[in-house]
Amino acid sequence: EVQLVESGGGLVQAGGSLRLSCAVSGVTDDNYSLHWFRQVPGKEREGVACISAFDGSVHYPDAVKGRATIASDTAKSTVTLQLNSLKPEDTAVYYCAADYAGVCEAYMDSSYDVEPDYWGQGTQVTVSS
Repeated sequence: EVQLVESGGGLVQAGGSLRLSCAVSGVTDDNYSLHWFRQVPGKEREGVACISAFDGSVHYPDAVKGRATIASDTAKSTVTLQLNSLKPEDTAVYYCAADYAGVCEAYMDSSYDVEPDYWGQGTQVTVSS
């Protein structure tokens, strides 16, 4: 069973930086894509970052491209999300997720209906202006 637990959220000033961490357990092979999502009340879930299960490449939507960095250790025991130049619109609950044989390109394409297999409980990020 794959479990994910996020930490590192908090209150930060606009323009600041924050690093989120996700502790991953139960991964028995290398074939999981790893993701960060965020969600605010009244809005659709938004993908923030993805690391490919196939080649380790990283993917970001335009909203965070250039400001977000996803990374994991070799064993995929920890997944981090570094967020820089934070904006008030970055305020959300951030979730890490894992998808067996997940394809990052599909998550970056709004016409492709995909869902991760496993989710964490989320960590709140609040950016003050």
